[in-house]
Amino acid sequence: MNPEEFGSSNKNGVNGFPVNGYGNGVISSSPNVTPIAIISTVAEEVDLDTGDIPLPALPEMEKLPRFSSLGYRLFDANGNAVLTNDEREEMKRLAEEKMGELFDVLRIDRNDPNSRETPNRLAKMWVDEIFRGRYEAPPKCTVFPNRKDVKELVISKGIGVMSVCSHHWQTISGTCAIGYIPGDSVIGLSKLTRIVDWFGRRGQIQEELGEQIADYLTDLLKPKAVIVVIKSRHYCMIARGVNSEEDKALMITTAARGSIAENEAMRGEFLTLIA
Repeated sequence: MNPEEFGSSNKNGVNGFPVNGYGNGVISSSPNVTPIAIISTVAEEVDLDTGDIPLPALPEMEKLPRFSSLGYRLFDANGNAVLTNDEREEMKRLAEEKMGELFDVLRIDRNDPNSRETPNRLAKMWVDEIFRGRYEAPPKCTVFPNRKDVKELVISKGIGVMSVCSHHWQTISGTCAIGYIPGDSVIGLSKLTRIVDWFGRRGQIQEELGEQIADYLTDLLKPKAVIVVIKSRHYCMIARGVNSEEDKALMITTAARGSIAENEAMRGEFLTLIA
């Protein structure tokens, strides 16, 4: 699929685009895919030896509606369906109503001047900012011919990552480093930042975010190798839950495609250069 070919949304689904989103964050079964996830927290490492004890089966998930009450097809939190301006305005209007209902449930008095317009602000924030990657077309990416036959790593690091976790809708904040060995094409440097932001501005889990970025660049550039490293803090375990210390709660994930997935020396060079 050409990453530039996206359809528009309608009540029967999304034309020309999988409703679960580009790549859907699903790890490919291709043999050249080597996903790695490292989680750094204050918790101690524990070896789990189950021996002959069978692990309990996962409970069957309840089947929930695939369409909204208005008849629109639903899609994954980190998916994408391009909406028209009218659709987004309708979404904000409905979201504001529901936010007002939530305030009632939480017993927040909107006669309080600090809370009066908050449902409206929240609706605009979620649709136009935090979740905009769900509803916007992909960024236009300028791709140039690899005229000098570059065969070494091209690296961009320090790319900002701003997202929210799908589980608790708390902030994910960090940085991303991308390296690739060009095939026939190279990409404009700023476009890597735009691609990361486009995928980040959705409900995410970090493992799938890196996979989506790596898959997208592989389809767009047809490179010989791609590697994506994300380092971020998850406020679902800082502001709540285990209440980890902010400076210690760091999650690191990598997603690799092509030759760098199997070449330890190349991977080591990349990790050294971004350190």
